[in-house]
Amino acid sequence: MAELVYQKWSGKINETIIGAGPLSIKIGAEEGLPFLFKEGKIPNQPRIAFEVWDIAPADWPDELAGQYKDVFNNPLEWAGKCVQEYQAQAICLRLQGAHPDFGNKSAEEEARLIKDLLKALDVPLIILGCGDDNKDNEVLPVCSQAASGKRCLIGSAVGDNYRTLAVAVLADGHSIIAESPIDINIAKQLNILISDMGIPLERIVINPTIGALGYGLEYAYSIMERARLAALAGDKMMAMPFICFVGQETWRAKEAKAGEKEFPQWGPEAERGVAWESVTAVALLQAGADLLVMRHPKAIDCVRKYIEVSFKDNI
Repeated sequence: MAELVYQKWSGKINETIIGAGPLSIKIGAEEGLPFLFKEGKIPNQPRIAFEVWDIAPADWPDELAGQYKDVFNNPLEWAGKCVQEYQAQAICLRLQGAHPDFGNKSAEEEARLIKDLLKALDVPLIILGCGDDNKDNEVLPVCSQAASGKRCLIGSAVGDNYRTLAVAVLADGHSIIAESPIDINIAKQLNILISDMGIPLERIVINPTIGALGYGLEYAYSIMERARLAALAGDKMMAMPFICFVGQETWRAKEAKAGEKEFPQWGPEAERGVAWESVTAVALLQAGADLLVMRHPKAIDCVRKYIEVSFKDNI
C-alpha cells in the first residue's frame, strides 16, 4: 500500500486574542492548511460572531429580520438575545447609524452604546464602522477609547484610510481589521503599512473581502488560499487570521432573499437563505477563514455543528 505524503510548513498563522475576560477567544495559530490535522497543529477552532446593528436594518429580508424583529430597535437587547438565546461566542456591532445617510449618530452616542454593551455582556466585541471614511475617522477613535483595555477587534482599515484607526487601536490595546479588495498584493501592502505604525502583527486580522455562493465565492476562495499558502511558506506579512463577513454578502444575494411567489421553483424562502449562508460559510472555512460574521441563527447553528464534527478528536 502506498504511503501518504504529508506537507510540512515552515511558517504558521499568528494567534490573535479577542476579548479581555474569561470568555475571550483565540483565532489563528494554524501550522497547516484548513482541516488537514495531520500536516500541522490547528489549536483553535474557527469562531462565529453574530452581527448586530445599532439601528434597525431596513433591507434585511423577512426571513432574516423575523429572527430579531422583537429587538431590532434596541441593540443592547438584540445583542443580549444573541448571547442568551443563541449562545453567541462573540458579537459584531456594526455602527451603521453613524453613517450620514442613516441617522448620522455622533461619536459620543456610539461610544455610550459601546460602554453599555461591554458592561452588559461578557463575550468579545467586534466593532465595525459605518463605511464612510470621514465619519469613521470621527467615530471609531472615540469608540476605541470607550472600550480601552477590552481587547476588541475594530475595523475596517483600508489603504486610503488606516492611519487614524491604527493610532487609536494601538493606544487602546485593541486589534485591527485590515480590509483589502480581493487582492493578495494589496492585502500584504496594507499589513506592512499598519505594522509600520507600531501595531504588532498578531493584532492584525485580514478581511480579504468575499463574495457569497454564486457571487464571486470561487475567486475569493482562491485569493484566501494563495494568501494562506504564502503565510505557511514563511511570509510573515501574510500570516494573519482571516475574518469573513458571510452574512453581509449572503443576504444581499437574490437567491437568498427573493420571495417564493417571485421564484416558486427555487423552493421555500425560509430554507433557501439559511442554506445559502451555511454553504458560503463552510466553503470559506475550507479556504482558511478563522472568524465568520453571520446573521441567521439557524445558519450559525448549522456551521457550528460542521466545525464541531470536523474538529472532533483532532485537536
